[in-house]
Amino acid sequence: MIIVGAIALYATLVAFNNITDYYSNFALVQHVLAMDTTFPDNKGLWRAIYAPLIHHIVYGFIILTEIAIAGLCGVGSFRLYQNIQQPATFNQSKRFAILGLTLGLMLWFTGFMTIGGEWFLMWQSEVANGQQAAFRLVMIMSVALIYLTQHDDDRHV
Repeated sequence: MIIVGAIALYATLVAFNNITDYYSNFALVQHVLAMDTTFPDNKGLWRAIYAPLIHHIVYGFIILTEIAIAGLCGVGSFRLYQNIQQPATFNQSKRFAILGLTLGLMLWFTGFMTIGGEWFLMWQSEVANGQQAAFRLVMIMSVALIYLTQHDDDRHV
């Protein structure tokens, strides 16, 4: 419950920062999609997207996904709290938290590490490389998801 709530807070702050300071992280998205900070003359530059409208759409999608993660994890954490004394209901109340954590894994693993890192070769950039931060989030969310999906019974320790 606490871990899911902490992830909800984190996603809320990330989305808040991306909205209130839009162009700081937009620059990362722009550089990744344009591939303008990757190794010069690499053979993957044909994948680059230079259209500013596409950059804004992708960034908007990222922000909306962060908001969804924050909402799902927030609701999930609250539902876990509501049912903490009832193991059967507690297990059923994990759905929103599991969905929020899974969506977080999809964003930061599939979106940042896979598409950004490998398709747009973000790993080549010293300027626009969010893979380490994404990896940290993937690991935290993976551990939280593994822990959360364990079945809780009514035995007390």
